Amino acid sequence: MKKIRLFTPGPVMVPEDVLLSMARPMEHHRTAFYRDMLADVTDLLRYLFQTEQGDPLVMTGSGTCAGEGAIVSAIHPGKNKALNINNGKFGERWGKVCKAFGLDYVDHQVPWGTALSADELNRLMDADPKIDTVICVHSETSTATLTDIEALAKVTQKRGALLITDCITSCGCMPMKFDEWGIDIAFTGSQKALMLPPGLAFCCVAPKAWKRIDEADCKAFYNDLKAHRKSLRTWDNPYTPANTLVLGLQQVLRGVKQRGIENVWKETRMLADATRAAATAIGMKVFSQSPSDSVTAMWVPDGVDEAALRKTMRGVHGMQIAGGQDDLKGKVIRIGHMGYMDAGDTLAVIGALELTLKGLGHKFTIGAGLKAAQEVFAKTL
Repeated sequence: MKKIRLFTPGPVMVPEDVLLSMARPMEHHRTAFYRDMLADVTDLLRYLFQTEQGDPLVMTGSGTCAGEGAIVSAIHPGKNKALNINNGKFGERWGKVCKAFGLDYVDHQVPWGTALSADELNRLMDADPKIDTVICVHSETSTATLTDIEALAKVTQKRGALLITDCITSCGCMPMKFDEWGIDIAFTGSQKALMLPPGLAFCCVAPKAWKRIDEADCKAFYNDLKAHRKSLRTWDNPYTPANTLVLGLQQVLRGVKQRGIENVWKETRMLADATRAAATAIGMKVFSQSPSDSVTAMWVPDGVDEAALRKTMRGVHGMQIAGGQDDLKGKVIRIGHMGYMDAGDTLAVIGALELTLKGLGHKFTIGAGLKAAQEVFAKTL
């Protein structure tokens, strides 16, 4: 069999010890075993989110499950108005959630590959004093673009507004400091930096956000954050959890804490820097004007067929990378740097990319990308 390596921005490769932990005999979730495990996991999630004040909730579903739960629990029809920052496919999704639940919101579109600044946020909120909630993606996966959430949080804190942050491709692989930055709700999913299969979502909620959530009934049932908080008081879930994934989560989080979250952030940055350096060296431009470290998007060179590039990467070299979405489909490729990945993996995907591009007629000096990446590693490792 050909060995397939995942370089997609989720799902990512899962460590062998985590797979083995999830292969244990099934345990029932309404037991002391599960309650003890959930208590341990919740404490470890506080370390992941960098919070002492927030409540991390474990939900069964994808990251969209937690995102929807955050939005419908904290934004109440007739009471609140949200500003949704739409600078990519996932920013667009949160606006669609607001619309689906009949919430009062305004969708502010930002050019793909760029990020909203604190000054721009101030102007938008000055123009509409009813806005009391801001929804923003920290790392927009579709465009590999990073938004300065710390700067935006200073604006929302000063104005007394809530900040709901999609941290699905940032939490666990890039600096994300819930308490220090003043984030009110942050959410992520299992199949990204937490290097698990899809199926778990996590929502961290600050006391200020709970106060808002408690002001009215939630229009959802399964994703009502109050139901999850109530169960958490007895170290339980309100509905059947994906308990085998929670077993794997415990293994992952213990490893992250042992290694040190700051070290994980630094290594992700190193892999991203090496990939961006390699792209430049072989004549590929990085797409984003504010690049994220969890995933890199690159323009496909003129004359190269994007579908053939990805097909060759997987079929010949066993490297699964991602393409672009919507208007970027067929124009960019995306390579992830999250999870169970190191310098050796990154050099392998860069080498495969060089061979593929050469075979598709792109003109560059073979080995230039590998050399540029190795120079980054030589300065860092």
